[in-house]
Amino acid sequence: MILHRAIAIDGPAASGKSTLARLLSQRLGLIMVNSGAMYRAVTWKVLQLGLDPNDRAAVVGALRLMEIECGVDGLDSTVMVDGVDPGEELRSEEVNANVSAVAAVPEVRECLVSLQRDYLKLGDVVMEGRDIGSVVFPETPYKIYMDADPGVREARREEVGEVDSVAERDKADSGRETAPLKVAEGAAILDTSGHTIETGVAAALKILSDQGFVIPGQSH
Repeated sequence: MILHRAIAIDGPAASGKSTLARLLSQRLGLIMVNSGAMYRAVTWKVLQLGLDPNDRAAVVGALRLMEIECGVDGLDSTVMVDGVDPGEELRSEEVNANVSAVAAVPEVRECLVSLQRDYLKLGDVVMEGRDIGSVVFPETPYKIYMDADPGVREARREEVGEVDSVAERDKADSGRETAPLKVAEGAAILDTSGHTIETGVAAALKILSDQGFVIPGQSH
């Protein structure tokens, strides 16, 4: 089995992880994996079943019966639960409000981390989330921790119609017992507060190059 390279991009809500990961995927020809979509898919299913996302035993019981299929469509990761693609429902207010609770369940993280690691069997990946550099791929040399001023992140959430508080999300993500959000060992911190999308991508490519990732088309 050939294992491929992984670029790990971590950071809090609305730090720009998804946008950067997608653009790096396109620039470098890597599979882009949105790990958050996987946690959202499990949360969506828990809600579909009418369960309380804060009832860990109920969540674990439902998880054991779920068939979670992770794949690739072009360079984009896909996720289906029991044969259904939740689509835009992954970004619903109800899922937004409950995903942190479901993601804090150790059994959920164990299951999904295993599926995330399986992507390396398919090709080189850029994966974004909250524990990619610290838990999923701790040995990868290519790690970026993205951050931005809370006010900037709040404004970004509002622009896409998400009204949950970034402060509450930060507290939940950083305070959970299992795989809390933190700067992974060896990660370079990229603050996107003052960056445009273009300058943010350029800064990320510079970081990756400094970390030893060969950027196609760049002279050394």
